[in-house]
Amino acid sequence: MASAAPILSDDQREQFLTRGHVVIPGCFSRDLAQRLTDRAFDRLGYDRHDPATWEQAQIHMPAMERWEVKEFAPKAWAAIIELMGGEAAIKQPCSWGDSFILNLRSGADQPWRPPSPAVTGWHKDGDWFRHFLDSPEQGLLTIILWSDIRPQSGGTFVAADSVRHVARYLLEHPEGREPNQFDFQGMATQCRDFIEITGSIGDVVLIHPFVLHASSQNPSGIPRFITNPAISFNEPMNFNRANPEEFNLVERAILRGLGVERLDFQITGQRERLIPER
Repeated sequence: MASAAPILSDDQREQFLTRGHVVIPGCFSRDLAQRLTDRAFDRLGYDRHDPATWEQAQIHMPAMERWEVKEFAPKAWAAIIELMGGEAAIKQPCSWGDSFILNLRSGADQPWRPPSPAVTGWHKDGDWFRHFLDSPEQGLLTIILWSDIRPQSGGTFVAADSVRHVARYLLEHPEGREPNQFDFQGMATQCRDFIEITGSIGDVVLIHPFVLHASSQNPSGIPRFITNPAISFNEPMNFNRANPEEFNLVERAILRGLGVERLDFQITGQRERLIPER
């Protein structure tokens, strides 16, 4: 199984299984984040200290620099290995970059809406592939905090109990589903455990790929920087391993959501890459 020493506590492992995410604090330095986010403002031609120069409320920036995760954030990498069942299970190369999702003031002109099914935009990531219960394209989702995120400051909303709803839907569709075929808002109405991701520079949130999430408003006046690259498996997930101890935590969360100990799942459609609208 894992090739690195365990980093997750029993409570963290259980949180991932029951609430679909775990926070790994302090994975890189504040000085590095400050340098990169200052450079992002320079790239945009905005003055970090003058909101009057912030022409766009929310911006998705392309990467200018990339780093191997194992070198850049070894503590996060050790947790990724543990969640995904060993370094050999992870598709390489695995790198992160400065492709910032910058929320400067999205929705600041509207009353604050807390995380709930009433919020629009709930979704499961992955607009570039056909989705199956065992899809390898997304072994983990990440939210990497390049700025401190206080409450009501643009932190991602998460439906922490959504794994079972997505899993059951995909189990019912072994032919696979394209991203536009999901009723994400309908799934969100079945959820009860909603949170707002907050934290400090250098925190990395590792999220089960079946967790629904949505962007939020940022009325704080404080720029919010995140990136959210996915970590891929080398092979499709396996829900019918001979030794149950060999199920990784991503697989275990799905089996728990389905209420079964193992599952002989077989796809009936073709795996395919898609060209995203973006």
